Amino acid sequence: MDEALLRSLTPSVLGILVRRGADFAAAEDAVQDALVEAVRVWPADPPRDAKGWLVSVAWRRFLDATRSDAARRRREDLVDEEPAPGPAPAVDDTLQLYFLCAHPSLTPSSAVALTLRAVGGLTTRQIAQAYLVPEATMAQRISRAKRTVSGVRFDQPGDVATVLRVLYLVFNEGYSGDVDLAAEAIRLTRQLAATIDHPEVAGLLALMLLHHARRATRTAPDGSLVPLAEQDRSRWDTTSIAEGVEILQAALARDRLGEFQAQAAIAALHADAPTAEETDWIQIVEWYDELARLTDSPIVRLNRAVAIGEADGPRAGLAALAALNDSLPRHTAVAAHLHERAGDLATATRLYAEAAQKAPNLAERDHLTRQAARLNARRYR
Repeated sequence: MDEALLRSLTPSVLGILVRRGADFAAAEDAVQDALVEAVRVWPADPPRDAKGWLVSVAWRRFLDATRSDAARRRREDLVDEEPAPGPAPAVDDTLQLYFLCAHPSLTPSSAVALTLRAVGGLTTRQIAQAYLVPEATMAQRISRAKRTVSGVRFDQPGDVATVLRVLYLVFNEGYSGDVDLAAEAIRLTRQLAATIDHPEVAGLLALMLLHHARRATRTAPDGSLVPLAEQDRSRWDTTSIAEGVEILQAALARDRLGEFQAQAAIAALHADAPTAEETDWIQIVEWYDELARLTDSPIVRLNRAVAIGEADGPRAGLAALAALNDSLPRHTAVAAHLHERAGDLATATRLYAEAAQKAPNLAERDHLTRQAARLNARRYR
């Protein structure tokens, strides 16, 4: 079973059902039923036209659900319009669906969560991690969003800011390695940049390109994480870096600074440094100051503490960290790093071990465990 094929066809099939008159929540349920049926049937009897098969089965499931729901009996006249099996139009509906999910009837956070689940293919757990909330809370949020848009006709697409937030979170999930969606997020952001003249769209595209340029060096052959300072910069994709910097410079020249442009500026300063030691940390702190002003995000302030630790020394970094809530994700790992740089190996070892227990994924947990073991070895030589 080609799961990648199913994933790639899902947005287009969903878009076809929505255009034929299905409300989004019912269309999503029907497509999910069709995917389950494909997993069951295709290994023994693969269709000649996978997309057409999915459209036909999903539409039948939608019509079946419509007929069985008394509240939607008005839709029963669509039965005669059931499409015959055959080739489906080769239209990429993904970006359109991103806008449709950002519907005015939803709050921005609910719109993002619904899009990530329905179109981006992320699990509820992954979305909850991106939002820093419990999985049960996110499951309730997505369920409420589905109920809100149930029966709504999507003739009022949502705003660009919500779509950008969704694309950014999808990219981050792809970049983490759990779900390979980074390239798809870049493709869609390119499409958006080609159709909308908006500096933050350009800023997001630049940010994605600059981060993606380092992807091949972020993990070792055994799958372990490689920190930025230890990455082989000769393997960074210089073409993507040059494109990202060019796009960013054009966006900044418009003097309409937004958070994605500020993040891209930080990424560009990292990409511009020939070695980790030559990184312009003073400028990076200044950009984090701008980013904190724009977002007031505690995660931004956590990263700013790291940058201060590099620019002004670990004690200054620890002072900045002390002002933040220690329950923040990766707070303990940052504290461990700064204490190690300050020479307090005993505290750093303990904190690395604590951070490993709180790590959100296996790769990060293993990395932090190795850091603790490395310092232990140094302490008892």
